[in-house]
Amino acid sequence: MNLISLVQLGTVDYATGLRLQQQLVALRKEQKIGDVLLLLEHSPVITLGRNAKAANVVASPELLAQRGVEIFECDRGGDVTFHGPGQIVGYPIFDLRGFAAPDGKRKTLGAVEFVRRLEEVLIRTCADFAIPTKRVPGLTGVWTNAGSNDPHVETAASRVQRSEEGAPDHRPDAKLGAIGVHISRFVTSHGFGLNVNTDLGYFNLIIPCGITAKPVTSMQEELGRPLDLNAVAASISRNFGIVFSSQILWVETLDALFGRTIGVPMNRPAELRQLHKEDDTTWV
Repeated sequence: MNLISLVQLGTVDYATGLRLQQQLVALRKEQKIGDVLLLLEHSPVITLGRNAKAANVVASPELLAQRGVEIFECDRGGDVTFHGPGQIVGYPIFDLRGFAAPDGKRKTLGAVEFVRRLEEVLIRTCADFAIPTKRVPGLTGVWTNAGSNDPHVETAASRVQRSEEGAPDHRPDAKLGAIGVHISRFVTSHGFGLNVNTDLGYFNLIIPCGITAKPVTSMQEELGRPLDLNAVAASISRNFGIVFSSQILWVETLDALFGRTIGVPMNRPAELRQLHKEDDTTWV
């Protein structure tokens, strides 16, 4: 069984998170560390992936500065998205050669299969909190299942639906979890953002993922109450173990992670190798 070391970091600004990922990716490529999953929150930031259109940032620079929102370009797949308080961001630094393909015929997990597994983790996590979710064909991420008729699922949406005496639910699917990854020499970076208690007003500053027809929601919005972020993080951890057939080892601090694995300072220059550009792939 694979071993994934999980570190929960609290709130981290995006630039720091980016540098940390680069360090971990370099170490993972050199096999100086094993697979690592970072769970954290970001201070308010808009990120633009490789396929991003600048026009999808609809707020002016002045408004962004007023709201305290930074902007960063990055090498993940996808368009424009937002990260901020109340959203759990997950960065899996995995070597895909350690995970077999579902058909058992290939020893390396493919990029699309990796993204599908991230979706499955989030779908299972939302189900742990009685929020029905699904995939939407042609779109990456996790979406509310607005038409769910499961009487055992108690959400804000289902309460409204019942109050209308069985009136059909015409709400569009809403996005709960966004996914955008980068893969270089089989090692993954970037990952997902799951809206837990996120202030959805921030998404009015952008056209999320360039999609105008479907709104963004949060677990709090769906349930009508805020959630304990630590409880959601524990669910994510458990579901990573199930979906990736791995044992999850919670590591208290980054120092403990580095000390346990290679015993070198985190900012050691030798570990900051320039990423090879060949064989790089990105996925929304």
